[in-house]
Amino acid sequence: MKKYDVYAIGNALVDIEYHSTPHKLVELGIDKGVMTLIDEQRQNSLIAQLGDSHESMACGGSAANSIIALAQMGASTHLDCRVSSDMTGQVFARDLHDSGVNSNLDFKPLPGGITGKCLVFVTPDADRTMNTFLGVSGELDSSDVDQEAVKQSEYIYIEGYLASADNTRDAAIEVRRIAEGRDIKTSMTLSDPNMVKFFRESIEAMIGEQVDLLFANEDEALELAATDSLDEAVEMFKKISRSFAITRGKEGALLFDGLGLIEVKSHKVKAIDTLGAGDMFAGAFLYGLTQGMSFHQSGDLASLASSKIVTQFGPRLEDEQTQALLRSFKAGN
Repeated sequence: MKKYDVYAIGNALVDIEYHSTPHKLVELGIDKGVMTLIDEQRQNSLIAQLGDSHESMACGGSAANSIIALAQMGASTHLDCRVSSDMTGQVFARDLHDSGVNSNLDFKPLPGGITGKCLVFVTPDADRTMNTFLGVSGELDSSDVDQEAVKQSEYIYIEGYLASADNTRDAAIEVRRIAEGRDIKTSMTLSDPNMVKFFRESIEAMIGEQVDLLFANEDEALELAATDSLDEAVEMFKKISRSFAITRGKEGALLFDGLGLIEVKSHKVKAIDTLGAGDMFAGAFLYGLTQGMSFHQSGDLASLASSKIVTQFGPRLEDEQTQALLRSFKAGN
């Protein structure tokens, strides 16, 4: 029996969330609906312009959000990432530990530098727009990989955002290679359309010949397949992943379990913030698979969980919210 249900590697970021409008984003020179990498000077300029108007600040990052959701549901997890020894980094490391997630941050001194931050702008249509300064997270490399943790996991989960730099990409590839050598199931998320658009070669290198499970939203899938046709994207995904989940917002999700396509219905809710929806979907889906649920059941749980996260602000649910959701699902409610 493996020590960890899921091992993950990704950027460690503090999410600073603002309520905004499309007009305000234009004024700030921000592209709506995608993640854009920015430097420290640009981020400091934006923070100065916005003043003390942020709604919330939380420890995040895509893989971290997914792995914390898994831990809240009761899975055993490990996350490799990089933060600095500044106050923000110390808070991140403590939050991860308190959430029940094992991490490389527990076993070695934190380096100097600046912990990465992501400015998240939520508009009235519930869309999320992100401007990210990676800080020391952008320096993550193969030395941050806990090889024993990888070998002791049932699944690995790779964050697509790691495609933005050679060192982070290579760390992700190293994790995948270790897993493949041990017949450990590999999973990956494309993370954002811009990652596919601007770092396609790195994304493809991280996928390799084929991953066991690929997560994407519809925009990301179409971008990777270079098509406007979801059917064509599905056929392309079958070549690069043994199974996959393509989320489609209000249209639910389209799954492929290696044998056939499965449609998962969405839940009608009033969405106010889609930040973390894809992360929650992946986390809940992986929880289902590692706890003996079928592919369809895992998709149903993931759809329910992601529908809950969009009804509130922020990328994560509270522990009790997650546990209540899981109890309700298992009870068939």
